[in-house]
Amino acid sequence: MRDRSLQKTLSGIITLALLMLNSIKAQEPFRVELLPIHIPNMPGVQSFAWGTSSDGKILIIGGRRDGLHLRRPFETFDPAYNNKDLIVLDILGNNVWTAPLTSLPTSLQEQLQSTNMQFYQRDSILYIIGGYGYSPTAGDHITFPYLTAVHVDSVVDAIINGKPFDSYFRQVQDTFFQVTGGQLGYLDSFFYLCGGQIFMGRYNPMNGPSFTQFYVEEIRKFKIIDDGTNITISDTTVWRDPANLHRRDYNMSLQIFPDGSHGFTMFTGVFQVGADLPFLNSVNVFDTGYQVVNQNIYLSHYHSAKVPIWDSAYNEMHTVFFGGIAQYYIDSAGNLIRNDSVPFVTTISKVTRHSDWTISEYKIGDMPGLVGASSEFIPALEAKQYYINGEILNLNKLPWNRRVLIGYIIGGINSSAPNIFWINDGTQSIADTTIYAVFIIKDSSEVTDIPVVPHKSPDVMGLEVFPNPATEFVLLKINPNFEDSDLTLTVYSTEGKIVLMKALSKQEMPYKLDVSKWDSGHYIIEVASKNHKTRESVTITVN
Repeated sequence: MRDRSLQKTLSGIITLALLMLNSIKAQEPFRVELLPIHIPNMPGVQSFAWGTSSDGKILIIGGRRDGLHLRRPFETFDPAYNNKDLIVLDILGNNVWTAPLTSLPTSLQEQLQSTNMQFYQRDSILYIIGGYGYSPTAGDHITFPYLTAVHVDSVVDAIINGKPFDSYFRQVQDTFFQVTGGQLGYLDSFFYLCGGQIFMGRYNPMNGPSFTQFYVEEIRKFKIIDDGTNITISDTTVWRDPANLHRRDYNMSLQIFPDGSHGFTMFTGVFQVGADLPFLNSVNVFDTGYQVVNQNIYLSHYHSAKVPIWDSAYNEMHTVFFGGIAQYYIDSAGNLIRNDSVPFVTTISKVTRHSDWTISEYKIGDMPGLVGASSEFIPALEAKQYYINGEILNLNKLPWNRRVLIGYIIGGINSSAPNIFWINDGTQSIADTTIYAVFIIKDSSEVTDIPVVPHKSPDVMGLEVFPNPATEFVLLKINPNFEDSDLTLTVYSTEGKIVLMKALSKQEMPYKLDVSKWDSGHYIIEVASKNHKTRESVTITVN
C-alpha cells in the first residue's frame, strides 16, 4: 500500500535511460524513473550528514538552510542559515519532526550545525567527522577537530516522542579528524577518510587575508574502536599524494572492481593544483593503497546524489550521478560543451567501469532543473535485499518488468541559473525541499544513451596477462599479427607510480616478467607502441 502511494502520480515521473549502446556490447537493460515528493514542513537543507534508523526513518544532521554560499567575507556561510535542528524524516509516512541542538554541549552544538562533514553509519552508530562552520567558542569560522558518534535509533525515537537525546551523542577531539569536504568510507573493519581540506576563517574568492586553506592530500585508513562509551582509533595508515589527492567536495562511492575486490572510487572533485578547475581524473582506493585513473570524466565534478550499480553478469560497475556542477555539459545536438565557469548542470550521467578496467561515460537524462549539487541519495529500506553492503545496488537481483523503489534523492542546492556565483546575493538559489523517489525498471526497452567518452576501439594489440593472480611470474602475450615492432612495457602500482619501464620488441613476445620480489597487491600492466596502447590489471600474491 505504501509503495503504491508513491507510484500514483505517474505524470510526475521523469523517465531516463540507463542502457548500453548495441554497438558496444550487451548489458542488463534497465530504466530509472524519478518521482517528486512534497512533504509538508520539510526543511530545505544541503551539505548535511545523514543516517537511517532500523525502521527506515532518516536522521539529518547539520548542513545549511540556504543555497550557494555568498562571496563577501562578512556574509558568506552566515551562521543564521546553519541547520540548527536535528531532522527526522519518514518519507512513506509523509511526516517530518525536528528538534533543536540547544540541549547538547557547546562543542557538539557547534560541530553538528556545520557543513560538509564526513560521515558513515556502521550498524546503528553514525560517525561524523570534522565539518566547517562558525564557532562562537573560537570567534571565527573553523574546521572542527571532532569525531562524533550518534546512536541513530535512539535519537530518532527520542525526537519523535519528545524525549531527551543528549546521552546518545559522544564526541572525541583530535586534529586527525580536522577535515571538511572529504569523504568517509568503510570496508572490512577499516574506515577511509579521503581528501578534503582544513579551512580556517571566512571564505574570500579573491584570496584575501580572511582565511587559511590547506588541502589534506591524504587517504587516512584506520579503525574506530568503540565499546559504547569510549572511542579510540587504531591501526592507522596514511597515504599522502600532494598531486593526486589534492581534491575536495567530490563524490566517493563503494565499488566492486573487475578482479572482484571491493574498494572506493574518488570521482573528480575540485580544485586542480595551480588551476581553479575541477579534476577530470579519478582515484581508485584499495585496501592496499590507491591507483590514479587517468581517463577523463566530464559530466560530474562536484558532490551530488549518486548510486553505484553492480552488473555481475557482465562484470561492470555503473555509477550514476544526479545533477550537480560540472565543467562540461552536452547540448541538444549531442555536442560536449566546455564552460570553465563550472556551472550548475541538469545532467544525469553514468560512468561505467568495464571488465577490462576501462571506463565509459554517458549522458542518460536530465534533472527537472538545476538541482542535485550537495544532495544525497539514500537507499530505501524496502530495497534492502537488492543492495550489497547496504550501498551497492545489485542489478542482477532486481526482478524483470517491475518498478522497484531503490531510494531517495534528498536536499541539495536548487539554482535559478547555471552561473550565479558572481551575481549571487542570496536570492539566486535555495536549499531544495523536494524529495525524489528513485525507481528502477529492468525490461527490454532500448534507449540509446549519449556517449561522452566512447568505449575504446578494438584492441588490435590483443594483450593477454597470465597467470592472474600470479606469485612468481606473469607471461605477456600479444596478437602475433600486430604490426608495430617497437614496444614499451610500463607497470604501475596502485599508487599510480611507475614500478617498471623498459623497451621491448614484438620478437620478445611472449615475455616472461619476474614478479617474485614485488609486493603483494594490484598492478596495471601497460604495453604501448607508437600508435597503440593497451592495459590489463594483474594481482600479485607473494608467499
